[in-house]
Amino acid sequence: MTHVVTENCINCKHTDCVEVCPVDCFHEGPNFLVIDPDECIDCTLCVEECPVDAIYAEDDVPAEQSLFVAINAELARQWPVIATKIPALPDAEKWDGQPGKRNLLVR
Repeated sequence: MTHVVTENCINCKHTDCVEVCPVDCFHEGPNFLVIDPDECIDCTLCVEECPVDAIYAEDDVPAEQSLFVAINAELARQWPVIATKIPALPDAEKWDGQPGKRNLLVR
C-alpha cells in the first residue's frame, strides 16, 4: 500500500514529511507535494510529521479526496524528488484547512 498527499497540502507545502522518508518518495511541485506510489514502502513516518494532516494511507483517503490517489501517481512521474526539508510556503498558515483548494493546484 502507498500513502497519498491530499488537498490540504495545496498552498501549504510543509516538508516535515520529506525529512523522515527513508526512501525519498516525495516529489515537489510549485505549491504541492506528492508521493510516488511505486517508491513508498508504507512506513507511515510521514503521516505523523504532516502538520496539516494531508497524508493518508491509500485505503483511508476520504472519498471526496480519492482523486488525489491518481494525482499523486501522475505528478510523481513529472516532478523532481525532494529529499530535504525546505520552508513551507509563505502564507501556509492562511491556507491550512481551507476547503476547495483543488483548482489552485499548480501542475
